[in-house]
Amino acid sequence: MGFFIKKLISAFLLPPGCIILLLGVCAAIQLKRRHPATAFAFLLPVLLLWALSSAFVADPLMIALERGLTIPANPNGDVIVLLGGGVYDGVPDLSGRGAPSDGMIGRVVTAVRLQHRLGLPVLFTGGSVFAGRTSEASVVKRFMVDLGVPADKILLEDKSLDTMENARFSREILKQKGLNRPILVTSAFHMRRSIEAFRKTGMEVVPVPSSFHTGPVRSTVWADWFPDAGSLETTATVVHEYLGLVFYTLSGKGKV
Repeated sequence: MGFFIKKLISAFLLPPGCIILLLGVCAAIQLKRRHPATAFAFLLPVLLLWALSSAFVADPLMIALERGLTIPANPNGDVIVLLGGGVYDGVPDLSGRGAPSDGMIGRVVTAVRLQHRLGLPVLFTGGSVFAGRTSEASVVKRFMVDLGVPADKILLEDKSLDTMENARFSREILKQKGLNRPILVTSAFHMRRSIEAFRKTGMEVVPVPSSFHTGPVRSTVWADWFPDAGSLETTATVVHEYLGLVFYTLSGKGKV
């Protein structure tokens, strides 16, 4: 019982729970004052924010995005293409400054393990989204070398700003190198959009998803109903990916 109380209190002391609680109090005050319309104006965002920040909603959304993706036992290709996913710019590290973000490190480890298994070159694609920031490419290359990938096996594309540019600029480099069977590594939630981006450039890839958020079986627990910042981030990630897929669809089915 003590653990339940602790989880309940922490859920509503930390954001977004504290915001939900504050809006809920405002709704209750307006109901007490017999202002139902104003109370509803507070209650609607309470319900919406609570739903979007609960694992009960966020996890099924992520399951739907990752459903059907598998990791091939023996991926066949002539190059590994690793998509960027963000870095912590300038932070202290064992071998320099800057480190892959929490979401990116799983992609790096998967690509490195594949490289050790297959002996293929790795093309990392990812630039600096904002002026003055370090490009992802230099940081990720340092990590891959530290993890045992030979420097001469690493190709870099450091100009792209989004997934579509990842695909477009990677295609140019691979064409120059005579490589045409890319094994694509990115987070599982990002894989569907990435495959579509490469398809629109005329490239078929062998997908090797990393960092799955969910498994085929999900058991619901009571804590899934509590608001949580991590679940809200999961929901935002899923919505972002689906918006990207919609944009790709609306932009046409031909090559770009």
